[in-house]
Formats: sequence, structure tokens, C-alpha cells
Amino acid sequence: GAMSVDSIADLSDNTSKLLEALQLSHPHELDPRRSLGKTKMLSLNPITWQVPRIVERCCKHIETHGLQTVGIFRVGSSKKRVQQLREEFDQGLDVFLDEHQSVHDVAALLKEFLRDMPDPLIPRELYAAFLSTAAMEGLAQLATLQLLLFLLPPCHSDTLHRLLRFLGEVARHAEGSRGPDGQQIPGNKMTVSNLATIFGPNILQKEKPGEKDAGAMNFEDSAAIILVLQRLIEHCQTLFMVSPEMQHDILRRLFQTDPDVIDYLLRRK
Repeated sequence: GAMSVDSIADLSDNTSKLLEALQLSHPHELDPRRSLGKTKMLSLNPITWQVPRIVERCCKHIETHGLQTVGIFRVGSSKKRVQQLREEFDQGLDVFLDEHQSVHDVAALLKEFLRDMPDPLIPRELYAAFLSTAAMEGLAQLATLQLLLFLLPPCHSDTLHRLLRFLGEVARHAEGSRGPDGQQIPGNKMTVSNLATIFGPNILQKEKPGEKDAGAMNFEDSAAIILVLQRLIEHCQTLFMVSPEMQHDILRRLFQTDPDVIDYLLRRK
């Protein structure tokens, strides 16, 4: 029979991992406008949104100050200032990024963080599987990518979701436009293809930085990485959305195999 649990700590290690994987939430609960002034947690998520502070701060800074910056992520930065910011984050300081920081420095810091992670955002054991989707097309490709995304650990999944949403926002400002008074607003020139070319090798890594052949990559792998990241950026909203049908199927199966987890989730709800 099912056991009674009052907290995630009461569950065995295996069941606890299963709960971490079951971060199922309704789409409207992810809307930031809904949670303004509230501290309510997501109803079926036992853990808070897991995005490293440095990633959230860098994305927010560029969204606020850099979306119209031409050549963002391509233009050079100050190595000294980037190193200083990196050290402050490494020391656990509450680093505040405002309009006084160069957008190019913050962009370089974000790229460095993703490049130098001990475990890349998409784990190396899934590298080949993600690249294999480049040979697919249409719905089959998207369905496979979604299933692979479901395999990511929660922290990786949350962080990749935040990054892809951010890159999509940057790409939406690639072309120039006109403001309400008719003034010309420059585009940043960073299309989805350009962003995928820059970020792809930082997110999908076959070898650890510094390892033999880590810098070597054949043309086929390089092209596949760019294409896969393009699809992830273009279809981010759909890929990270768990359909009601799939949620129902998962919960129905768990009722047979792990009724204690169902009991915990329903009592949280």
C-alpha cells in the first residue's frame, strides 16, 4: 500500500529523484505577471525554479539594456572587467548589474559561464542523441527533441529553458524597426542562426574543455549543433510544454508503480 509522507525528505532517495523529475506545472502558473507580489510556489513543483544567479542576472541585464546593441555577443569585451565580474560571482557576492556595466562584458561573462561549466547544460551522455535529431524533420524532430529535454536534470532543464527564452528575445530584435514617433530603432543583427552558431558549441560539448581533441570538431558535428540549437530556440515554448495528455498518462502509470508519489503530489495540490 501507499505510505504517508509529509515532506520530500521522508521519501527514499529513488522516489525523491522521481519527484524531482515530475516538475509538472500548468502553463499559466509560469506566467511572471501572475506571480507579481506573491510568493506562492508552483502547485506540482516540489523545488523552486533552479537557474544559477549569474545566468538570470546576465539575461535580465541584456534584456533591459542590450536588445538594441548591434553585434551583441560578437563585439569584443574588456577581459579585465569580465574577470572581475566572474570573480565576484565566484565569491558568492550579490552582484548587481545595472546600466553602468557594459552590455558586451555581461554577454562575454554569460558565454564564459556556459563554456566553462564542468558539466555542460546538455549532459555529454546526451550529446549524440541530440545531434541525431539534426537528420530528422518536422514533427518527428520536435517530438524527439522534447523527449530528450524531459531527460535533463531539473537544474539543467530550468536553466536551458531560461537561456532559450532569452535567445529568442534577442533574435526578435535582430531587425531594425520604427518607434511610435517614427524614429528608426536599430536591430542587433543577431538572428537565430547567428545565436545558434555562437552558443551551440558552449551548450553541446562532446569533450571536456582542455581534454585531447576537445577543440577539434568535424564539419558535420558543427553544422548539426547549430541546426539543433536553432530548433530549440525557435520552438522553445512548445518543447518545454508538457501536454495534459502526457501528464495524465504519466500519473496513470505512476498510480500503478509509485502510489506514494501520487499521494504526495495530490496532497500538495
